[in-house]
This record gives sequence, C-alpha cells and structure tokens, in this order.
Amino acid sequence: MLDLLVKNATLPDGRTGMSIAVQAGRITEVTPGLDAPAAETLDAAGLLVAPHFVDPHFHMDATLSYGLPRVNESGTLLEGIALWGELKPLLTADALVERALAYCDWAVAKGLLAIRSHVDTSDPSLLAVDALLDVKRRVAPYLDLQLVAFPQDGVLRSPGGVQNLERALDKGVDVVGGIPHFERTMADGAASVKLLCEIAARRGKLVDMHCDESDDPHSRHIETLAFEAQRLGLQGRATGSHCTSMHSMDNYYVSKLLPLIAESGVSVIANPLINITLQGRHDTYPKRRGMTRVPELMAAGVDVAFGHDCVMDPWYGLGSGDMLEVAHMGLHVAQMTSQRGMRQCFEAVTTNAAKILHLENYGLAAGCDASFVLLQARDPIEALRLRATRLKVFRKGRLLAETAPATAALNLPGRAGATAWMLAGA
Repeated sequence: MLDLLVKNATLPDGRTGMSIAVQAGRITEVTPGLDAPAAETLDAAGLLVAPHFVDPHFHMDATLSYGLPRVNESGTLLEGIALWGELKPLLTADALVERALAYCDWAVAKGLLAIRSHVDTSDPSLLAVDALLDVKRRVAPYLDLQLVAFPQDGVLRSPGGVQNLERALDKGVDVVGGIPHFERTMADGAASVKLLCEIAARRGKLVDMHCDESDDPHSRHIETLAFEAQRLGLQGRATGSHCTSMHSMDNYYVSKLLPLIAESGVSVIANPLINITLQGRHDTYPKRRGMTRVPELMAAGVDVAFGHDCVMDPWYGLGSGDMLEVAHMGLHVAQMTSQRGMRQCFEAVTTNAAKILHLENYGLAAGCDASFVLLQARDPIEALRLRATRLKVFRKGRLLAETAPATAALNLPGRAGATAWMLAGA
C-alpha cells in the first residue's frame, strides 16, 4: 500500500490528470490516472502540483529586525550596510534564533522548503554564525538551510576578515561568499574574488559571491569570478549574486561578458524585490530599473534564479517569504511577459534555484523526494498572477502546512452566493 497518492494533478510542464505515488518519503511513480490503494489519497482536482519553492539568496541573520535600532530612511544599500553595523553590537543569539525560526515558519507555510542564507562573518565573535548553525540543526527535519560565509564588511577591508571566514567554514558553514565591490579598491575587489575562490577550491566548497551590487558600470567583478571559476575548476559550483551593474553597462561590453559567464559555468541570482528597491537611488530621471539582464543571461545559457534577499530588515521593510511574489516582481522588471518568459520566472524560484543549490532528489519524478506544493492555480502562469494560495505543503510525503482556499463571497444583484476564488490570490 502507498503512503500517499495524489490524483488528478496538473504539473508545471502542462501534463494533466497525473497521479503521484509516494512511498517512504519518495516519489515512486508519476503517471496518468494511477489508481492504487494508499493510506492517504488526495484529489488535486486539476490544480497545480509543483516542486517546493527554493530561495537561493537570503540574509536570515538580519531578517525581521526592521526598525532596530532605526529605519533606513534613504532606502539605499549603503545606509542599510551602515545600519546593520549599528545593529550588530545589539544582537543576541536568542533574539537572532527566535527571528530566524519565525521566518522559517513563514517560509514553510508558503511552500518554501530550501533557503540559501548568507551569514555575516565580519564580527570576530561569529555570534550570527553560531546562531544560524543552531537554526539549521533545528529546522533540518522540515527545511534545508544552506549557509554562506559572508564577510559583509569586506574580507580584505575588515581586520581579520579572512581568518573569520575560515573559522566560520571550520564550524560547518557550507558555501564561500564575498562582496568584492565593497572592498576599498577595484584591485582589492578582484584580489578578494581570487582569494575566496582559492579557499573554496581548496576546501571543496561552493562559491556564492555578491557581485557588482552597484549602479557603477565599471564594477566588473563578475568577469573576475568567471575567470577564477574556469582557472580553479569551479564550473557549475560558482554563483554571482545581484550583478546589478550589468544594467548600466554598455551593450558592447555585455556582448563579450555574457559568453564568458556561460563558458565558465557561473550561475547568476537576481533579487528582483531588492534590486528594484535599492538600485537607481542616485538617479533622477530617466531612472534605471536596477535588476541584472535576466532574459539575456538565460538566452546565453546561464542558469539564472531569483532570490528574496531581505524580509523586514535594514534594507527592506516588506516581504513575507513568498517566492511567487519574488517571481511576480521579476517578470515585471525583466519584462518577461511572454508565456515562455513567465514560465521561466516560475522556474527561477523552483528548478533553477534548486540546481544552483545542488539540491539532491529535487523534482517531480520517480526517485525524487516527495516534497511538493498543491497550489490554488491551474498552471504556473496563473500561480504567478494570483500569488496562488499554498493549499498543501508536503516534505518527503509528510504534510507540513495547509491553507484554506482563497475565495470571495459575492453579494451582487442576481448573483447572491457566487464565489470568485480567482480574484483572491493569497
């Protein structure tokens, strides 16, 4: 007998009337019209079943700290960094863990079951590192938390930056991070990329570098990252996050850069909600959009995903852990409103993000973990349009969260008692 049988599901690739058989936490079969005895049978009623959402770029050590010790009035990246510097001495492990666990609860309710979070290693105490390693252990039964050693103040710019980062890796942090555009000079930025990639290669770690989160078209550290990934054999293991300077670069240079990124196997993570908020702050009009060249990168064969980046922290006062909101903003900013483009944006918060995180057993196929979401939508585009309610969230066959369908009760002349769930995206 199966543990779970999901019937009459629509899959993201367009197949309908599909059954998903689950045994011992794994998908054993995905086939049309399967009817088999199961301890639990769920009729999807033609709605969309998708693999769980993945956030490949987040800052969990800062989440839910909005207003502490003050609000970012200018809305700029640099004031946010300065504000984080003011907040760090006030942090306690207990408060940090409490906020992070609360956010993980939000995430699970939204079908977000894997998060890559950067954690600041600039503080020699490594308080945030220890706290998030504790959170990672606590949430492991229901959420995959991958941590990036992130020297927020610059690995070369801050005293002991390299040693602190190495200590964080020794403690069990998963990925090597960096912020080359925040080093003191362009040359130091390039040197930091080289140094950090060498550390990752020596330790067998993945790399995820904040690259060129700037409006400056001369910030070109993604080029250095692509070179170092090839030199050190990190193809498929290195990621450039943000890359917003690319929105300001001239087309001739970008025509050279895109093939270099593709050849190096470096992936790119854009963060639509935050990029569109923080970038272009020094512009009058015309005002730059702020996000990297997502459709052009995809067309060049680069793996591109979308991250949430921030929720209620020194950089962003909004957010709810909803990756459909992230993808919804992404398709607007990138003007990816074709049918294919919108589906690519859905993939940017599911399959593409999972690939960048090197998640094992992810997807909707036999042998994959039975970790998926039943959405109140009939296809990925409708899910994006409505930011569809997550009706049921499963991890390895176990129901973690469920939400009542979103409906609107209408009291209209001649239409009393009618409902309109398609108008009520959650």
